[in-house]
Amino acid sequence: MRSWRVATADEVRTRVRRAVGEPAGRPPVLAVDGRGSAGKSTFARRLAEMWDGAAVVHTDDIAWRHSVLDWTTLLGEGVLAPVRAGEAVSYRPPQWDVAGRPGAVEVPAGCTLLIVEGVGAGRRELAPLLDAVVWVEAEQHDVDRRNAERVAAGEMTPEDFAAWMAEENPFVEAERTWERAAFVIAGWPAVPHDPSAEFVICC
Repeated sequence: MRSWRVATADEVRTRVRRAVGEPAGRPPVLAVDGRGSAGKSTFARRLAEMWDGAAVVHTDDIAWRHSVLDWTTLLGEGVLAPVRAGEAVSYRPPQWDVAGRPGAVEVPAGCTLLIVEGVGAGRRELAPLLDAVVWVEAEQHDVDRRNAERVAAGEMTPEDFAAWMAEENPFVEAERTWERAAFVIAGWPAVPHDPSAEFVICC
């Protein structure tokens, strides 16, 4: 059982800055990991909004029509390695070309923090390419509710959802990424707080 408390946006920003450090010649890389529907995208967006020059990469875009979790090489070679070399990124995963998906995964020149969010973003295989990991945690009933909403909205079929969970659950339990996290954020916090200016973190 975790103990939670309210933290200001300034405290969270300071914690992230201390965790990722100030690497020379490139932006620091922060992985935001957690179970599906735990609130990772929301945290990544909020952090990017309060960090001038931050960019967010979603692993769902890397994994699109490729694999639920087997995309380490695509993310590492297509995005993280060039970012760590100080390069801007405009990456089209192979399935984007196959399916004719427009656009690209972008990390602009001058990026001051790269936030990579998604299930498995903080996996051990990627550790050499990451500077820090934040784990986003949510109660199972909140995850179940959000997943049901996504299925009902047509974001995924019940069959796709079942297949996703069949891969995600053993993967998350094997990785235990929260044990390597710089800190833990509550994805669907029950603690009263101002979501426009505060976060709920593990004490």
